[in-house]
Amino acid sequence: MGAVEDARLRGIDLGVWAEFEAATWTSYPLLFRMLDDAAVAAVLWDRFLSSSQRAVIAEGLGVGEEQARSLMALLAGLRELGKLVPGFQRHERGAWERLSEDLVAGASRVSPVPVEVDRSSMHVALGVLVGFGFAAGGNSSPAVRCAQVVGGMGGRFLQVDVSGGAAARRVAATAGGLAWRELRSRYAALVRYLTGAAVVPERVSVQAAVLMTGVGMLAGRLSGQRGHWQQAAHMPAFGAAEHFADARARAVEAVGEAELERVDLEPVPFTTAHPHVKGHNDLQASLMAQLPGLVGEYGVGITVIADGTGSGKSVGALEAARICNGACGTAGLAWLMPTTATADAAWEMLEAYVRAHRPERVPVTLAHSRSRLNPAYTDAQLTTEAAGGHADSAGALAALMPDGTRPAGTPAPGEVTSTGLDSGVPEPTGAGEWAAREVTAPEGFLRSQDAALLAQFSAATVDQAQMAVLPVEFSALRLLALSGKTVVVDEAHALTPYSHLQLLRLLGWLGSLRTPVVLLSATMPSSTGSAMAAAYLAGAGHDPGRVAAADYAPAFPGWLFADAATGTAHRMQETARVRHSQAQSRPLRVTMRAVTYRRLGDGGREVEPDERLAVVGRTIGQVAVEGGCAMVGCATVADSQDTYRYLQRSWTGDPGELMLLHARFPGWVREQRTGWVRRTLGPAGPRPDRLVVVTTSMLDTSLDIDVDMMVSDLASIARLLQRAGRLARFYRSWQNTSRRPPWWSPGHVPRLTVLQPLGTAGVTAVPAEWRTVEPAFLLHATAALLQAKGHDLELNVPGDVQDLVEQVHGEHSPFADETATLRRLLAGHLERTMAEEHLSAVHLIPPHDRVSALADLHRQYLTAAQAATRLGTLPRRLLPCYMAGGVLALDRAGTQPLPDQKYLNPRQVRHILQHTLPVPAAWVARRAPQHRPPASWDQHPLLADLVLLPSPAGDPAHTEHYGRHRLRMDDELGLIHAQVN
Repeated sequence: MGAVEDARLRGIDLGVWAEFEAATWTSYPLLFRMLDDAAVAAVLWDRFLSSSQRAVIAEGLGVGEEQARSLMALLAGLRELGKLVPGFQRHERGAWERLSEDLVAGASRVSPVPVEVDRSSMHVALGVLVGFGFAAGGNSSPAVRCAQVVGGMGGRFLQVDVSGGAAARRVAATAGGLAWRELRSRYAALVRYLTGAAVVPERVSVQAAVLMTGVGMLAGRLSGQRGHWQQAAHMPAFGAAEHFADARARAVEAVGEAELERVDLEPVPFTTAHPHVKGHNDLQASLMAQLPGLVGEYGVGITVIADGTGSGKSVGALEAARICNGACGTAGLAWLMPTTATADAAWEMLEAYVRAHRPERVPVTLAHSRSRLNPAYTDAQLTTEAAGGHADSAGALAALMPDGTRPAGTPAPGEVTSTGLDSGVPEPTGAGEWAAREVTAPEGFLRSQDAALLAQFSAATVDQAQMAVLPVEFSALRLLALSGKTVVVDEAHALTPYSHLQLLRLLGWLGSLRTPVVLLSATMPSSTGSAMAAAYLAGAGHDPGRVAAADYAPAFPGWLFADAATGTAHRMQETARVRHSQAQSRPLRVTMRAVTYRRLGDGGREVEPDERLAVVGRTIGQVAVEGGCAMVGCATVADSQDTYRYLQRSWTGDPGELMLLHARFPGWVREQRTGWVRRTLGPAGPRPDRLVVVTTSMLDTSLDIDVDMMVSDLASIARLLQRAGRLARFYRSWQNTSRRPPWWSPGHVPRLTVLQPLGTAGVTAVPAEWRTVEPAFLLHATAALLQAKGHDLELNVPGDVQDLVEQVHGEHSPFADETATLRRLLAGHLERTMAEEHLSAVHLIPPHDRVSALADLHRQYLTAAQAATRLGTLPRRLLPCYMAGGVLALDRAGTQPLPDQKYLNPRQVRHILQHTLPVPAAWVARRAPQHRPPASWDQHPLLADLVLLPSPAGDPAHTEHYGRHRLRMDDELGLIHAQVN
């Protein structure tokens, strides 16, 4: 029989199974599952793919969009054809016994070896596609490449050995006899007939192949859900055509329930979309005036926005994304940030932006390793129960402040706190706000970690996107998720050389996939901005040498658009740029103080007047006495703990007015403190009369907070300028208001005091611990720069920012040849940079134009857990717990015993994780039996690798030994680490 007869008359054998439920002996026919996959893929084409993605696929296949849709559905339908072999069908004895006599007889000479379905599908699909007329030749031939697409839908691209495992004689020997081969051909022909894939493509581009593979992966996930096929298995259709009609209806439901349909946000006025601003500034107005014409004429491209901290870059990026989506055929936005804290803030900003358009329903997702612990993103009611409904709430909260109290306005443990980026997004306030958030809260499918990027709007850490260019499983799904919307990379400068190279490769792939990109930074060297734009344009097809030699850096402050069609740089009009710079202008005084660096050690040690700690105390003395808000930025956690302990000695105000904030508090404590600081020091926060926050780098970037005074350890000039972005951030908007302290006289110039550690020779002596934070060369060069400018330097922000950044971070630092020490440090810095780039390049997938076989994208085998997006050992998560009454508990009072059971509900898991904190793996490498979590957690993916830090409940000074490392959890200072040599 032919395909028409097979479809209409039920003339085809449906005994071959794809899913089998042994408990009920329910078998789901393989043909029906193949048709399900094809139907879901077709609906994803209609409702999930953006028009730009459809165009990339159609162009890559050399056919019209309707035929491209059919071809993609056909390949998705062949995804499980590899199950139609004896080796797989034998897996279930009950299902095997239902096979026809011809198939059983045809399997008699086939050895019962395990079958890798993805490879089997690829091999049998090659013969089927050749039978359809697909040309077979080299790695890029349509038959070979499409067969690799079929096999790659399982997660990884595999190599097709045309003369080996994929040869017809080898397939015949391992995949069954004539009856099996004929039935596979009939199944494939039927899928082809019902999907309408009549045209044979003459080419298959790498980009089209990757996107089709991603769609096939997604289709398989949706159709493979038990609820999707179980009802059809119990109420089977009479024939294939009838089932396919039903499958298309169920596919629409499946895509809708997964919340993957693209939604057009209704246009709203600027102040409605951004209610926290009074109106657009000159840079935003320039983007809104110039960019529509540019993308309308040239199409997709990369936009680089370089502007001062707090100047509204986030709003500019949202407007640029809106414009690009409207003209380039993309839909939605992926906002990439360097850290989990900034990604949380980006999600708040993006979620508020989407809600401002008042859609009926548009999910906004958050993707990073700790997104489950963000109470604003997860279920607010569940978080309240987990963090506030237990007896440890009051006791744990006592750790917030030295005297067991919390600052006025600090939320209770279950209260959700959050903040925007430098856009000043308002905080959620009560039940009405949470009800509104139901519009954007993702449901089950998009909640999973590896599916969150698929949402139309998502905020994520940049490493989630970087894994798209690493040889990890389902990397094609990440490229699919990113390519259909505008990608915004915020704080684009804040990456190590190792991660920066990965970002460059990602930008190249996005350029090849016609994805609009927006880069944001306040302190990015021009060479870095040019390199990123050049990588994007090279991916779009331009000569790498030509674009690498071109200048794609915008004047600062300002923006630039480089179109993918011609590679031309289009810049912000100069008159508007100058006007914007003048409007944003504010003064900043940078004062460098020479100090002697010495750890505090014994809390009672007398500190000499020239020591770092004493200078910090004297500098913030005015705030301590007269009021105001100050921030002390420390190089390391240990320094912040020392500083906090020292300031406590002379602190005469309310203990709640002196706060310590760093990364080595238990997660829920850190989130509470960070949220309180963001809200209290934000543009509309209940600003206290007096507050000193001692912190590390946690508050440096992308946070809309303002302090009146700032002290900082020596850091690179870029980090100092980012940190200074929190100093008098609302300088202009708060002029002539009562929000400043009494000593803030008219004309006062905000001061950043930088502490320069000196050695015995009177020259900069960077402590060894600081060199793990930033390269020593950058610290020494920054010190040399500030010395050359004078120890009391008055700057204009943003006017003087770019020049300072270029002098230290630029391609050719003028300080590199100042001294022998700087030359030596620069040589070491360049050597380490090259080493990092080399290590990064080892694992990167090749650019699209250097891919021969699709298997080149998975030459290495890396899991998502093994894939390194930054250099260094992955941290381990430490769980402090307390022995009370012979039972380990999460609180000193012993009211929350550590759950020791195999099955934990989400509330329990989340509550446990909220008490963990990250530590370097070396600190806990030598673990004793008491440091291992309960055996019942061994199979839980989120809990199995935790390391316990047990302490007697009644001994706050207890120190636990991990080889040479000593760890102690202090309720007030956080984790204290010491090392014995």
